[in-house]
Amino acid sequence: MPAPRRVRRKPFIQWRAPFVWSTLALTLRADGTSSFDVVGATRFPRHWIYGDDGELAAKTGLADFKHWYRRSFGKHTPWGDEESEALVTAVETALERALSAQIMRGGAKPKVRKFKERATLAREGDQADELYLVLDGVVRAEKDGERLAEYGPGALLGERASLEGGRRTASLVAVTRCTVAVANAADIETTHLEELATGHRHEERAG
Repeated sequence: MPAPRRVRRKPFIQWRAPFVWSTLALTLRADGTSSFDVVGATRFPRHWIYGDDGELAAKTGLADFKHWYRRSFGKHTPWGDEESEALVTAVETALERALSAQIMRGGAKPKVRKFKERATLAREGDQADELYLVLDGVVRAEKDGERLAEYGPGALLGERASLEGGRRTASLVAVTRCTVAVANAADIETTHLEELATGHRHEERAG
């Protein structure tokens, strides 16, 4: 539908609604297997890609309404010779979704913190017992300066400090500006923290 708004090129008013797209690259192999990559997507809304089994297979990690509203038209589209890079993150597990609801809807309201791009949320080796629930943006886990994996909205991070002596085993760095809810690890069952840690180790090895 028409969406009059200011934009950054002449005549500085755009009437057509902004586009929404996801761009996938599909690889078909001679042995009958296949795989895909998310190579582009608009900054808004958040993109969720499901496999033929109905399970969530990939998602983008950053929703930027203002950028999308003012730039996703004309040449700023795959049909106008310009793609928007997609920030693809690890898919959160069913346990993370359940714990996210527990943290956000529980009795104690979590602190919500915002971080700028490249800011450090947690530093490897620091003493800590906080968990970080990513609400928006992309967070990278790094160990000894090496990338382990990227995580987006819905990911619950920082559990290993409470399981392995109370010190951070990796650093968490904001890839984009991000918003996180801060929770206390003591409020989460140890078995759930152990399951989270196992899943994150698997994702980091795959990454």
